Amino acid sequence: MARAKPDKNKVHALRLPDQRRLDAATKKLFAKFVEKIGFVPNVFRSYTLRPARLELFRSYNNELMLGDSGLTKLEREMIAVVVSSVNHCHYCLVAHGAAVRVLSGDAHLGDQLAANYRAAELPSRQRAMLDFVWKLSETPAAIEESDRAALRRAKFSDEDIFDIAEVAAFYAASNRLASAGEAKPNPEYYDMGR
Repeated sequence: MARAKPDKNKVHALRLPDQRRLDAATKKLFAKFVEKIGFVPNVFRSYTLRPARLELFRSYNNELMLGDSGLTKLEREMIAVVVSSVNHCHYCLVAHGAAVRVLSGDAHLGDQLAANYRAAELPSRQRAMLDFVWKLSETPAAIEESDRAALRRAKFSDEDIFDIAEVAAFYAASNRLASAGEAKPNPEYYDMGR
C-alpha cells in the first residue's frame, strides 16, 4: 500500500479557519509576527480555533518568557526544550531549540538539550535547573524537598524555583496542545542560529 505524501503546506492536523476569514485583531497580530520575525509561528495559528484565547496565551507566554525573573531568557528557553524532550513534542523541540541556538550563540546547544541535556557542557547552576525540570516533567509526584534544596544550593531563590516550575508547567501544557493537533514546526526555525 502506497503511503500518502505529507502536505508541506499543512501546518496542523486540525482544520484551522481560513486565514482570510480571521477577525481583525488576529489579522493584526499575525501581521506583527510577520513584520517582527518574518512568519507566524504555527502554535499561534492553532489558537485561531479559539481566538478569544489567543491574546491570553500570547500575553501569558510573553510574561513567562520575558517578564521579571531571576532566570535569563536563555534559561527559560532551555527549560522549554528539556520539557519538550521529556514529552517528545516535535514542534516545541524545533522552535525552542532554535531560540536556544540564537540566544546562546551556540549552534549545537539547542540540539544537545533536545537529545540529552546531560551531554551538554553546562554551568552547574543550569545543570541543577534542568535536572529539576526533567524530574518535574517526567515524575512530578516524586519532587521533594531535596530537589528544591539542590536548586537553592545552585543559588536559585524561591521566586526562581517558582519561575522554573511555572515555565516547565506552561510548556508541558503547550506540548500537549501542539502534539494533540500535530502542529508542524515552521520551516524557518530549522535554520535559525546555525
